[in-house]
Amino acid sequence: MKIIEVKDYQEMSQKAAAYVIEKVQKSPRLNLGLATGGTPVGLYQHLINDHQKNQTSYEGITTFNLDEYIGLSAGDPNSYRYYMNDKLFNYIDINQANTFIPNGDVNDPQKEASAYEKLIENHGGIDLQILGIGSNGHIGFNEPGTSFQSTTHIVDLTETTRKANARFFDSLEAVPKRAITMGIGTIMKSKEILLLISGESKSEAFYKLLHGEVSENFPASVLKQHPAVTIIADQAASIKVNVLQ
Repeated sequence: MKIIEVKDYQEMSQKAAAYVIEKVQKSPRLNLGLATGGTPVGLYQHLINDHQKNQTSYEGITTFNLDEYIGLSAGDPNSYRYYMNDKLFNYIDINQANTFIPNGDVNDPQKEASAYEKLIENHGGIDLQILGIGSNGHIGFNEPGTSFQSTTHIVDLTETTRKANARFFDSLEAVPKRAITMGIGTIMKSKEILLLISGESKSEAFYKLLHGEVSENFPASVLKQHPAVTIIADQAASIKVNVLQ
């Protein structure tokens, strides 16, 4: 693991954007794995700013998102398809036919999960996967106890994760209880992983990632077994690591 410590969220977002932009410029047909939630918003804004200023092109880029809520249509403002369009895709020159996100609004989510896994395989896998980390160590929506060999699958969201995401909804009751997510095995097949960690609320998870045992009870711990992981973490997220190391 390569760890880059930065001052704050803004610098983390800038460093992450520079990292992604360099990869895109070197490999114009890159398969890019994307994340949602609060952590990558700044990254996406910097990608938009760079595209507008420097014309970095995404015409040949293919993207695969980690997950989607079951029961939300693409047009629902709380869906991850809506999020990606609103935070990134609508403002760069990417071909939206090459932006893939699981479809949560289907009669057979399990069939959709299997089809999504196959889609990733048929495109040759993911070259660079962007990740965040949950306070309980989840990556994607892979909650503690998820098999390290898991492929794209249906997951029941824990109360902790639903509460963490409730800020994006009108109420906790409105947060879906299930999602389709790339499995840990799917994520680990990525050629390279960029993990973004920001804020003191993630400091315990960051410490556990670095110093805890590799265990399915803490899904992110599997990243220690990946050959090419870069972590960009701000000072608030690193506070426990720096104090206790």
